[in-house]
Amino acid sequence: MLSGRAALRLAGVFSGLLLLSACATPPVAPNLALQAAKTAISNAEQARVADYASPQLGVAREKLASANLAVQREEMLLAERLAEQSRVEAELALAMSQATKAKVVNDEMRKSTNSLKQEMQRNTGAPQ
Repeated sequence: MLSGRAALRLAGVFSGLLLLSACATPPVAPNLALQAAKTAISNAEQARVADYASPQLGVAREKLASANLAVQREEMLLAERLAEQSRVEAELALAMSQATKAKVVNDEMRKSTNSLKQEMQRNTGAPQ
C-alpha cells in the first residue's frame, strides 16, 4: 500500500501526464463552421446574389478559402473565425440582394399605381 505522500505524488504525476496528453491532442478542424459557410455561400449563389451583392459574395468566398488554408496550417481557431466571417458575409450578401430585389419590385408597383391613377383621372375627366 502507498503512503499518503507517495499517493499524492502519483496523483500529481498522473495529472501532469493527463495535462500533457490534452495539449498533445491535435486541434479539431471547425467542420461545422466550414459547412455553415459553404451552405450560406451556396444559398446566396442559388438566389442569384451576384446580380445585386457581388462584392460581399466575393468576400465570403475569399474568407472561406482562407479558412481552408488555416485548417491546412492547423490554425483551427483562425479557421473557425474565418469560416464564421465567411458565413456572415454570405448571409449579408443574400440579405442585401433580397432588399434590392424588394426595392425594385416596390418601385415598379409604385410606377404602375401612378400610371393607373393617371389613367383613371383621364377617363373620369378629373383634374390632375
